Amino acid sequence: MQAPPGQTLGRRTHQRHLHAELQNLGYCGSYQTISDYLWPRRRRRIRVVPPASPGIRRVTGWMMRHPENLADGECQQFATVLAYCPELIALHAHVRGFAEILQTRSGQHLRDWIIAVRTADLPRPHAFATGLEKDWDAVLQGLSTRWNSGPVNHIKMIKRQMFGRAELPLLRKRVLLTAAASS
Repeated sequence: MQAPPGQTLGRRTHQRHLHAELQNLGYCGSYQTISDYLWPRRRRRIRVVPPASPGIRRVTGWMMRHPENLADGECQQFATVLAYCPELIALHAHVRGFAEILQTRSGQHLRDWIIAVRTADLPRPHAFATGLEKDWDAVLQGLSTRWNSGPVNHIKMIKRQMFGRAELPLLRKRVLLTAAASS
């Protein structure tokens, strides 16, 4: 059942060739019998569905994490996403730059980072940079010193858990107990 050179055989042509071949071997039945027999056994076209593209939250998660903390599959998917969108490449560079400023507490580089963000034509980082500039002194202090408001927030949380019953002696005991338990 080979097609003549330069031609392809359709399904009916294959069935006709099979019927002719079977008749040569002594089959006396009709072509329709062969066709009916082959009907449920036809190959169905298998539709290959590509994997779904990652959502915004997943891409944002990849962008916000340190590249060393991404799994190999995630790195490949992220690289594929970045290859399709040059704006994301620029955004990723700015996010990594800001993360570096946060990790190294190098607030002195913040002005350079904001200038770089302003030169890029990306609206979301512009809005973020504007927010940073509104409270410049506090942001610069927070990015330059090792002091933070974590202990104050912890005390406020304990006070809220006590539903307004936090007299100073009880609050003092709870703070000291949680500090002793965490060390």
